[in-house]
Amino acid sequence: MAFSLDECIEKLLTKQLLAEALLKEICEKTKELLMRESNVVHISAPVTVVGDIHGQFYDLIEIFRIGGFCPDTNYLFLGDYVDRGLFSVETISLLTCLKLRYPDRVQLIRGNHESRAVTQTYGFYAECVRKYGSPSVWTYFTDMFDFLTLSVVIEDRIFCVHGGLSPSIHCIDQVKVIDRFREIPHEGPMADLVWSDPDPDKEEFAISPRGAGYTFGAQVVKKFLTINDMHHILRAHQLCMEGFSVLYEDRLSTVWSAPNYCYRCGNMASILEIGPDGHKHFNVFDAAPENERDGPQQQMQFQQQQQLQLQQQNPNGQDNGMANFYTLSSQVEYFL
Repeated sequence: MAFSLDECIEKLLTKQLLAEALLKEICEKTKELLMRESNVVHISAPVTVVGDIHGQFYDLIEIFRIGGFCPDTNYLFLGDYVDRGLFSVETISLLTCLKLRYPDRVQLIRGNHESRAVTQTYGFYAECVRKYGSPSVWTYFTDMFDFLTLSVVIEDRIFCVHGGLSPSIHCIDQVKVIDRFREIPHEGPMADLVWSDPDPDKEEFAISPRGAGYTFGAQVVKKFLTINDMHHILRAHQLCMEGFSVLYEDRLSTVWSAPNYCYRCGNMASILEIGPDGHKHFNVFDAAPENERDGPQQQMQFQQQQQLQLQQQNPNGQDNGMANFYTLSSQVEYFL
C-alpha cells in the first residue's frame, strides 16, 4: 500500500479527518478484501461483539478502552456504524482502517444504515458534504457498504446478524447464496436480515411495524437453531435501555453499544465478551465524558443543517422514493 494504515489509525484515534483521496484508496482496498468474504463468515472465540454505534465516535473509543484495543482484542461489529451521531465519518473511517489492518481480528457486518437510501436521510450524507465539501466520500463508503458480509457464525454455535431472521431463510446455506453486492432492497431475505426484530409477544413471523423486515417469535428462533444445530442468535438493531436484552430462554440476545443514544435517550450500552469456552458476559458502560463537550448543542446544529439540505435536494437532485420509504419506517421506531 502507498499509505501507512498505522499512521491513519493513529490520526483517526485523535478524531482527525483523513484526506479525501486517501479515503478513496482505503475504501477500494477494503472492497477488495471484503469481496473475498462469504455472506456467512466463520470465526473463533474469544471475541468481543459490538452493537449499533451510529456515529458516536467518543463512545467507540470508550469501547476500546474497556474492551481492549486491536489487535489485542478480536472484535465483531454488528452494523449501523453511521447516521444520527455527530461523527459518522470518523467512526466508519476508523473501523474501515482497522478492518484493513487486522482483517482476521476485526469483522464488520452490514446493518440497515449501511445503505445509500437510509444515509441520505439520517445524517451521513449531510455530514460528508459538510466535512469534505462534496458527496464524494459518501459515495466511496456507500459503495464499500455493498461488500460487507451479512452474517458471522462464532464457533459454529452462535449466529450473528444485524437485525434478525427471515421467513425465506431456513438454513444458513440459504444466506450464503444471497447476492449481497448491491444496495439493500425494500424486501426479501437480504432486507429481512438487516431489518427484522424479535417480538416476545409473537410465536411466528408477523409484519413489522418498521415497514421493512418482519417480527419473529420464540418458535421461529427455536426452529432456526434446531435446523442449523446452533445454540444462540446474536443481533443488534434495537435500543435497549439497559444496554442489552436476552430473550427466549437465552436463545437470542440483543447488544446495543450507543450509550445515551442521540445524546438524549439516557440509556446504557454494552459490549458482549464471548470467551473461548462460549461463556457470554455483557460489559455495560455509560456515555463517554467527551460527549458532554461535543454533544447536544452541536447535534442540534447538525440536525438543522441536515434538514435544510434534505429540503433542498437529495444527492441526485430528485425526489428519493426509497429514502421516503425508510423515513416512514423510522417514524414507527426511531431507534433504527
